[in-house]
Amino acid sequence: MMVGELGVTFHLCFSSRVTVITCQWLMGICKVNSVDLPDGSSWESGVFVERCKYLEESKCVGICVNTCKLPTQTFFKDYMGIPLLMEPNFNDYSCQFKFGVLPPLPEDDGTLKEPCLEVCPIASKRRGAASDMVIMRCPKA
Repeated sequence: MMVGELGVTFHLCFSSRVTVITCQWLMGICKVNSVDLPDGSSWESGVFVERCKYLEESKCVGICVNTCKLPTQTFFKDYMGIPLLMEPNFNDYSCQFKFGVLPPLPEDDGTLKEPCLEVCPIASKRRGAASDMVIMRCPKA
C-alpha cells in the first residue's frame, strides 16, 4: 500500500468512526462495519444505522431521500472530499453508509425510484384525496 492510499484509507475509517460517535443522537444506534470499496479492498469505513430515527419518524421516502440521503452524500463529496453512498432500507428503517463509495447516477439510483411507504402520512393524504389515482413513486423523491 502506498502512502497516499494509506491517507485515503485513514480518512475513510476516521469518517466512519466520527459519524458513529457524533451522530447517534440524530440517527439512532449505529456501528462501524466493513464495506467493499470499488478497488476491491474491504475496510472498516462503513456505518450501519440499525434503525434510523429520522426515517422511522417521518415514514417518508421523499423526506429521507431529499433531506438526508442526497444532501449528506453531497456534503461529504463536496466539502469533505470523501465519496459516500447511503443505502436506506425502507422495510426495516436501517441505513448503510459506505464511505469511499461513489453514489450511482440519479437515473441508476434505485432509491429515487422507490414507491411511497404504505405508512407515509403524505401518501395517505394523497390516496384519500384521489382514491382512484395510482401512486407509482414517491412524489418527493
